[in-house]
Amino acid sequence: MTIQWKDYEAQPFFDELVHPSGRARTAARLLCRHLSSLSDADLTEHRSAAELAIRLMGITFTVYNEEEGSIDRNWPFDIIPRVIGKKEWDGIEAGLKQRVSALNLFIDDIYHDQRIVDDGVFPREILDSSSNFREQCRFVSPPLGIWAHICGSDLVRDSDGSIYVLEDNLRVPSGVSYMLENRLVMKRIFPELFDDAAILPVDDYPSQLFDTLASISPRPADYPEVVVLTPGIYNSAYFEHAYLAQQMGAELVEGRDLVVGDDDCVYMRTIEGLARVDVIYRRIDDLFLDPTVFNSDSVLGVPGLLRAWQRGTVAMANAPGAGVADDKVVYTFVPDMIRYYLDEDPILPNVPTFLCMDDQQREHVLANLGKMVVKPANESGGYGMLIGPKSTRKQRERFARLIAKNPRNYIAQPALDLSTVPTLVDDHVEARHVDLRPFILSGQEIHTTTGGLTRVALRKGSLVVNSSQGGGSKDTWIIDTEGN
Repeated sequence: MTIQWKDYEAQPFFDELVHPSGRARTAARLLCRHLSSLSDADLTEHRSAAELAIRLMGITFTVYNEEEGSIDRNWPFDIIPRVIGKKEWDGIEAGLKQRVSALNLFIDDIYHDQRIVDDGVFPREILDSSSNFREQCRFVSPPLGIWAHICGSDLVRDSDGSIYVLEDNLRVPSGVSYMLENRLVMKRIFPELFDDAAILPVDDYPSQLFDTLASISPRPADYPEVVVLTPGIYNSAYFEHAYLAQQMGAELVEGRDLVVGDDDCVYMRTIEGLARVDVIYRRIDDLFLDPTVFNSDSVLGVPGLLRAWQRGTVAMANAPGAGVADDKVVYTFVPDMIRYYLDEDPILPNVPTFLCMDDQQREHVLANLGKMVVKPANESGGYGMLIGPKSTRKQRERFARLIAKNPRNYIAQPALDLSTVPTLVDDHVEARHVDLRPFILSGQEIHTTTGGLTRVALRKGSLVVNSSQGGGSKDTWIIDTEGN
């Protein structure tokens, strides 16, 4: 049966492709018209072609299972893309650039004068209790004053169509390789649409990433030595580490491949001897970077690495200590940071958020747990959350105890009616909830990916989009409707 959009049910949610009337949204008209022309057999063939391409291209992710350990799985992908018009995207992009500018100013201030604390805009008690503040980074001045060179901010759209920032990922944000591979798969299975629609490209990201990394090199060079530091093949994002290194023409290294010399410079072991490293794109958390400073048991890092970074003989992206802003409690103050540092009103709003460390706000949260999404301050991947409307009484009681024991560690947000995108389920199309993770690069210039990684909750009714918990992804099309 051919897709009939008038029979497609997205209400009461905002659907990214289809109006409640069944008409396609302006930017999605060509796509919806094309999908409607395909038969069941055509759709099945396209999905099979996408699955084959994913297997042949080796696009995988790793999940961890207590019984079976780590398991590599093919990347879960849906062939119906998300579509956003360029005019709307331009506003979103401006908001993302504004946001990351303020975050970098905040991190730099926190490790230097702490003006925002002294002026009473950001509470000292939150800084003092931050698990990601690194005293070893005080008074270090990284190149260009930038700490978070790669940021992945998660965006959601509510039922009224408003875009909100759900959180900012500033430590080792992942997922951009899947954004790039999703586009390659879509070009294979829908080449005719890329000929007919003004779909803006995403394939310049690796070159923009390399240019961003090169711009912070401590040595003037036409082609600085950039390496990607990975924990190794058992890391869940190893595919991405290898992919980005290959795309940039950079070396993929583990901690054992690097050594810090007596001159406090970092060198890479090669078959021809030691080669000096200028920039490290690190995909390892702070506490595993240097066993002489942080976790002494770590075999993932490099002894002396922090000392070399402090002296400025090597640059690191993201810089150690950048995670002080990757905290869901700190997130609530980003609009205030924008006003404080930039003297501007925020373009993109936060999701309304309650701080459990505040007595009044905590009382409200505890009284409304069944309506809230409760998150720990420093977890990622969708772990440690309570989704109130989907929770049991036992789960809510457990979270009430957790909040009472450590209120600083929890925030709560109202459960939003996340927007949906039509998704191919067996032999028909159903609405599934999505979010969006664009990536923002900060160097001499700020670049934002054209769209980002759309993550989709493949389970019916689920709001959890993380691939480790049953989520998948879609290609994201930014379409210039005015250029047609």
